Amino acid sequence: MSEQGKNTAKRSRIADAATRSAGKKQRSNGGRSSGLGRIIIAVYGVLALSATVRAVYQILMDFSEAPLAYLLSALAGLVYIVATLAMASKKPGSWRLSWYAVLFELIGVLVVGTLSFVLPSLFAHPAVWSHFGSGYGYVPLVLPLIGLWWLARHRMNGGQAQPAA
Repeated sequence: MSEQGKNTAKRSRIADAATRSAGKKQRSNGGRSSGLGRIIIAVYGVLALSATVRAVYQILMDFSEAPLAYLLSALAGLVYIVATLAMASKKPGSWRLSWYAVLFELIGVLVVGTLSFVLPSLFAHPAVWSHFGSGYGYVPLVLPLIGLWWLARHRMNGGQAQPAA
């Protein structure tokens, strides 16, 4: 094959590939588990790990000193695990499970945070949600607000992510 024929063949393969890829939509992970969603899920994962490990340690070592606080920390860890897995999942029903887990988390941190100030004797030892998550840099208070906002923007309709307008 001549040099000109080789260049034409190369250009046509390149042009063909460009034409094929231009006709296809870009594949995207999209939805809740890309971009900011990936960061939110990662923060939930870190919080799930830290809250769960702390609660297990406290329950095994000092349960009799503050059973309510330690059980609430274990509950918080469980809620964070559920929220993390549900937010990362694309399975049907995962959006709804995420929504309920994050909403439960927000209600929990508000109720426990308020009780820890009103009835401090119940929280002789801090829990994850006591004092609105002050022991965790108030992340337990702020994260569900961000999570609910993010989920509202990526509501699932018919199995497809529908970003809010």
